Amino acid sequence: MTTTFFLIRHAAHDNVGSYLAGRMDGVCLGDAGKAQATQLGCRMAREPIAAILCSPRERTRETALPIALACGVGEIAICAELDEIDFGDWSGKTFDELSGNAGWRAWNDQRQEARTPNGETMLDVQQRVVAVMNAVHEQHQNQCVALVSHADVIKAAVCKVLGLPAGDCFR
Repeated sequence: MTTTFFLIRHAAHDNVGSYLAGRMDGVCLGDAGKAQATQLGCRMAREPIAAILCSPRERTRETALPIALACGVGEIAICAELDEIDFGDWSGKTFDELSGNAGWRAWNDQRQEARTPNGETMLDVQQRVVAVMNAVHEQHQNQCVALVSHADVIKAAVCKVLGLPAGDCFR
């Protein structure tokens, strides 16, 4: 029995590329992101989506809503295991601030093992996302499920499915 997973990264927020949003509250979709989410909902309406799970972050919930409406899914399940990687002390820092940080450079070179300050490793992320995917597979055999999450979380899941180490998702 199989489950078809649609791994969906949230649509764009207004500050993509300027700072590390991480798990900060209040990071919502901008106008472009809202348009992306609406277009995605129209595209996903062609799929027989049985369930939608999303990260607790506002930007993922705002991305999931048009999909749910288009697919007739009444409830979006908020799932902590799909949350953004915990960047710890780096959350909210600009990429300019982080570029001079030796720990940031080391983390980008060795994400599987390196832990963000007061945060988590990519292996931590991979373990939690794979655990929820396994549970969803048991609940939704032979169905399609949309998981709305974040780029690093999705990359960690894809690495596991492909049999690659969690740190290889950035090669």
